[in-house]
Amino acid sequence: MTNVIVELSKYIMIILIAVYTFLCFTVFKNHTEEKKTSIFRRQNGFMFSIHLIAYLVIFLKTGSTRALLLYAAQAVFLIGVIALYSVLYPKASRLITNNMCMLMSVSFIILTRLSFEKSVKQFTIMAAAMAAALVIPFIISRVTFLKKLGWIYAVTGIALLSSVLVAGKVVFGAKLSLTIGGFSIQPSEFVKIIFVFCVASMLYESTEMEQLIKATAIAGLHVLILVVSRDLGGALILFVVYLIMLYVASRRLLYLVGGFSAGCMAAVAAYFLFSHVRVRVLAWSDPWRYIENEGYQITQSLFAIGTGGWFGMGLFQGMPNKIPVVEHDFVFSAISEEMGAFFALCLILICVSCFIMFLNIAMQIREPFSRLVALGLGIAYGFQVFLTIGGVTKFIPSTGVTLPLVSYGGSSVFSTLIMFAIIQGLYILRQNEDGSIDRQKQKRNKKTKQQ
Repeated sequence: MTNVIVELSKYIMIILIAVYTFLCFTVFKNHTEEKKTSIFRRQNGFMFSIHLIAYLVIFLKTGSTRALLLYAAQAVFLIGVIALYSVLYPKASRLITNNMCMLMSVSFIILTRLSFEKSVKQFTIMAAAMAAALVIPFIISRVTFLKKLGWIYAVTGIALLSSVLVAGKVVFGAKLSLTIGGFSIQPSEFVKIIFVFCVASMLYESTEMEQLIKATAIAGLHVLILVVSRDLGGALILFVVYLIMLYVASRRLLYLVGGFSAGCMAAVAAYFLFSHVRVRVLAWSDPWRYIENEGYQITQSLFAIGTGGWFGMGLFQGMPNKIPVVEHDFVFSAISEEMGAFFALCLILICVSCFIMFLNIAMQIREPFSRLVALGLGIAYGFQVFLTIGGVTKFIPSTGVTLPLVSYGGSSVFSTLIMFAIIQGLYILRQNEDGSIDRQKQKRNKKTKQQ
């Protein structure tokens, strides 16, 4: 009977997330506020239904009452996040809030299936991060001097990355984290945000050659430190973010083409300089030839995705734990194996809708600094999703970056929730700009009538 329920549940969850995903894109149409509110409420219903069904399956397969307690705590947490955003920030984007909660709920489900202890730890970190992140939209929408702190951002980012270079712990051939008070912290996750603010602060002031040289030198130093630390995934994200922000700020195609060419040459140099880069390229180019060693992780990932097929094996019906460090870099493979390719594709589209929303906010903000910040954060988020999913599907070599809000990792989750909160603050700022313009128009119309 249990197996029948598990089999049936995967189809129900696929249907629910498919409808949720469809609503993510229909909301971009020119609906009335009442219609949009109805769409968002339906999305919440689908999300909580998926969360409930998955945990019922987990309970049936494990018999663990701890899983039910964890489910209840997570459900209260998700309800609280939605309610607090609605009360504290009525002008915030409901789509971003809903997608953020949906991604977190998928993370809760798959991590509980893979490792109950890690799921509890992830949930604890998310709760703490959300408590901090709820303050950020207020700061972003009210504080005006953030644009003037360019050099402070630069020094802070370089100092954090340098601390990892000097005292960091080597993980899979790269210096990624620091251990402070028993906690492992990956500063590069937070530096991504600081870096975006730094570049936006410098480029909004001026795009004259002297200023561009300064900005490029600072950006190059960030990337160089990451390269020396062998955190090539982080270095690639910062490089792409800077290149696109530079192009948008200067509107000079030459910079984009030149930067892309330099990046290609740097990638070739990295292949010859770093052995773990060569290992990943070998594993990507022909994983079956090196299946015993270098190609083991990617081949297990491909086996998992292929075994799951379109509809998945069902929770606890697959073998995702055969993939090394599956909770971190390869969580997408575990989702594909047990919840199906349809479910995984919907997850990608939810991430895409977040990316579109981020860019939409960036395009509509009038103030240059805020516009560049929204653009930079959007590119960082979208490119990281691309690197993660591209790596596990063998589309590109694996870069060792996590799937935002889904993969296990405290620093990644914390920094991503901060990123979403900043975007919410910028969205509120845009709403306030529109309201201010409307009020000015009303005043002008009133004066015209009086005359």
